[in-house]
Parts: sequence; C-alpha cells; structure tokens
Amino acid sequence: MQSQAQYVLRTVEERGVRFVQFWFTDVLGRAKAFHVTPAELEDALDQGMTFDGSAIDGFSRVKEADVLARPDLTTFQLLPWYEEGSGVARVFCDITNVDGSAFEGCPRQQLRRVLDAARERGYTFYVAPEIEYFYFDDPVTGSVPRPLDQGSYFDLLSDDVSSQLRRRTVLTLEEMGIGVEHAQHEDAPGQHEIDLRYTDALTMADTVVTVRHVVKELARQSGVTASFMPKPLAGVQGSGMHTHLSLWRDDHNAFVGDGLYGLSDVAQQFIAGLVHHAPEITAVTNQWVNSYKRLVPGAEAPVGAEWAHYNTAALVRVPSVKPGRSDSTRLEYRAPDPAANPYLAFAVILAAGLRGVDGRYELPPEGAPTAPLPQSLADAVDLMATSSLMLETLGEHQVEWFLRNKREEWAAYRGQVTPFELERYLPLL
Repeated sequence: MQSQAQYVLRTVEERGVRFVQFWFTDVLGRAKAFHVTPAELEDALDQGMTFDGSAIDGFSRVKEADVLARPDLTTFQLLPWYEEGSGVARVFCDITNVDGSAFEGCPRQQLRRVLDAARERGYTFYVAPEIEYFYFDDPVTGSVPRPLDQGSYFDLLSDDVSSQLRRRTVLTLEEMGIGVEHAQHEDAPGQHEIDLRYTDALTMADTVVTVRHVVKELARQSGVTASFMPKPLAGVQGSGMHTHLSLWRDDHNAFVGDGLYGLSDVAQQFIAGLVHHAPEITAVTNQWVNSYKRLVPGAEAPVGAEWAHYNTAALVRVPSVKPGRSDSTRLEYRAPDPAANPYLAFAVILAAGLRGVDGRYELPPEGAPTAPLPQSLADAVDLMATSSLMLETLGEHQVEWFLRNKREEWAAYRGQVTPFELERYLPLL
C-alpha cells in the first residue's frame, strides 16, 4: 500500500497533475467524485475523504450520515485527454463507515462481498461486456433525437464524425490500460458498440463506469451527444450490454466439460440458476422505465427466461468455441443494458448462477422459457421485493434504497401524458 501511494504521489508530481478525482457511484451507478489537489493528496490517500452520505442517493439517512471514501490505489489512472502540466487523474474508491468497516450502501463493496463469497468456493468470476450506445447531433432538440450517422451492422463508413469518435474512444481506452477486443457500428443509425476484453468482475465494473465517462466526454468535446439510454428511438433496436461470463477454478475454466456444447455440470447448473432467477434480478440488470421498451419481441432482446446455442433473442446464449480454444467456453447473458449499475448487475448475475450451482439445478430444455421476463419496471420491482436471493446478495440497505428509488420513478412515469397518447387519443376521444 505504501509503495502504491508513493507511486501515485510521484506520478502526480512528475506529470504535473492538478487534480486527482476520487470516483465512486451511487446506488444507480451514477458516477460521483471528489476533486483533490496535490497539496491535500497525501493525507487523502492515507485517510480517505469523509463526506455526508445522506447527500448521495442510496447511501445514508440523515441520522447516520458520515461515510468515508477510501481510494483503491490499484485503480489510479491519468485521464489522457488533459494536457500534461494541467492534468487530471482518477482513482476508484470503496465507501466505508468512519470506523473502516464496509458500508452497506456502497455498490462496489457489495460486488466485492459477492466475489469474496464465490472465491471461498474456489471460483473467480470473469466477465466481458459488449457495450452499445448512440451518437446524436448536439444539441438534441425536439422529442426525437437525430442520429449522427445512417449506418447499420458493421458498416465501413467514410471517415465521418461517428467513425472518428469511436476510433478515438478506443485509442483513449487503450491508453488508459483498458483492453478493447473490437469495436463496430451496430444495427441502428447512430448506434455503436465497444466490446471489452475479459477481466475479473470488479475490475470490469470499474471499467464500465470509465467507458461510459470516456464515451460521453469525448463526444462532448466534439459537440456531439452520446447516450447509453436503452431505447432512445422507436422502430429500431435498443442498446444492450450483452455480458460474456465464466467461472475459473485453479487456473482452469470451470465451464469446460464433456456435456452438451462442451459444457461442464457447473456451467449447466449456472445456466439453470440464471434462467430460474432471471425475473427477480431484472430490476437491477434493467433498472429504468425505458429499459423495458427494449425488452420486447422482435428486437433481438430477450422477453423470456430461456437459453439457447444460436438464438440471439435468448436470455442466455452458449457461444460457439473455436477448435482448440476450449478455455474460451463461456455464457452470454443478454438482458442487461448499458445504463445498469455494473457493480450490482454483475453481483446479481453471479449470485443467480451460483444459486444454481449450489442447488444443483437441472438444466431446462433448450429454447423453452421457464418464465416471462418482467414487462415493466413496476413488474420487475415487485419481483425484486419478494426475492430472498436479492436480499441475500445486495443486503437490506441496498434493496430498501433501490426499491424506494424505482417506485418513485415508476410513479413519476405513470403521471406523464406522452406524445403517443396525445397523437393517438386526442383526436378520437
């Protein structure tokens, strides 16, 4: 720890860093930060930053307000779009109680706890999300945003603004040490995708937060709007965060076996856990009213809890593996969208799969939905509220705050009169 702190302090001095941002998220995964100057940095690295948790959604009530942001120095990274001599760096924080104990309202701590429980069973959880998003003209005017390009799947466009932005984003991420497997144009106009290289789930949750920030910041600098909204446009597919995942044990992929499609018993039980518990975890993997505009039939998004080998609309897919590459055996969970809180999403996905492993769940027939996914945020919240798995995974504090926030969101949505209603009903009724 001391050598890491010395490295951070030396880098800040040598690179002319003017601020170090202490990053963390609220219960919904929205990024928050302190901006610490070099003069105060040594003390902040050693002692953390105390703040009023009641000011952050999902943290503390007024009577239990004070919490501590403690930096994880392994996540220190310069933000490369700032000029040297006036630079800015970031470091992710764990939120603790003032006495140093883990704070129940910290999403990063909750994921760490679930990962530690898996590690006690001998498992390490690896994930690789495919993050989809849109570029729109800025400023966004009117009720319908205008896509920045008219491309579709894998289009090799001329060197337009979208292509330049996506390329610059990938190069920036790689400069920050974030592995990108590939990037491409997606199906809808203005829609793009960045596929991240496998790593452990905690590192990847930090990475997803970073990717969202980088995409939006570089778009802003170019006078463009980038959005991770799950369904910003009617009539085209929405944005998902299809997440590839695997369990490893003793440096071996625990999903590799001699069963169907080369899957082990552990992999099949993990699938069974995912499809069985999917409805109750969907409030976390798809946490917004708008998320359920994407989870509709005919949009290459899942609507039922089923698994398949080839069907891209299935909830859980078993991707094909290249010959001689059995270690790349994995599952793909296709429900999440890129606006989810990645810490909580990865935590509940892992917990659902491990429940299947621990309970030796039987794999249901391929292509047979075990249950429909929730059709609205209200349905999803109701299922979450009665779930013992969610309570065990996230803890009473997180579940209480999450449900409260989502019920308020649904109540606000229900009170709106939409353009659809006015156009459809006003002339007739």
